[in-house]
Amino acid sequence: MRRLLVILLIAVCGITSAQSGMSTQTIHALRVNPGDDLKVKLADFVKEKKIKAGYIITCAGSLKQATLRLSNRNETQTWRETFEIVSLTGTLSPDGNHLHISIADKDGKVIGGHMMDGCIIYTTAEVIIGEANDLLFTRERDSVTTYKELKITPKAENNNRERVNKILPK
Repeated sequence: MRRLLVILLIAVCGITSAQSGMSTQTIHALRVNPGDDLKVKLADFVKEKKIKAGYIITCAGSLKQATLRLSNRNETQTWRETFEIVSLTGTLSPDGNHLHISIADKDGKVIGGHMMDGCIIYTTAEVIIGEANDLLFTRERDSVTTYKELKITPKAENNNRERVNKILPK
């Protein structure tokens, strides 16, 4: 009976949390070094930390080379000069990352787009990453866009089962 009450309490709390859109989070910090590829390092970090539903909170740093896919274009473009990273946004998952970056040149002119491999660090990149612990991000091919798009799944059911087993081992 006690086990049933605990299961019911956790289930109700989990449903309330999911319905309100609340999710616990873990914060990760990463420094990327000169000469490293920013996109590659982020993908490696996601794998190493086993991040299931990540998102970029902030990033400050600089590039000596930038490779972007601009809006509504299939080809990429590479610039070999120094840039300040003024914005990095996106989602991170085991199925792949979706990242957009804005960079400013020496005159303050800003360009942005889809970050591709080939964004090479000049001095540093200080990246703060959030992880939604109650969600799972996956990517599935979308029939309309033809791209692998984000699918968001609550992990409440699995988390609730794990919590019950910790509180009341069989």
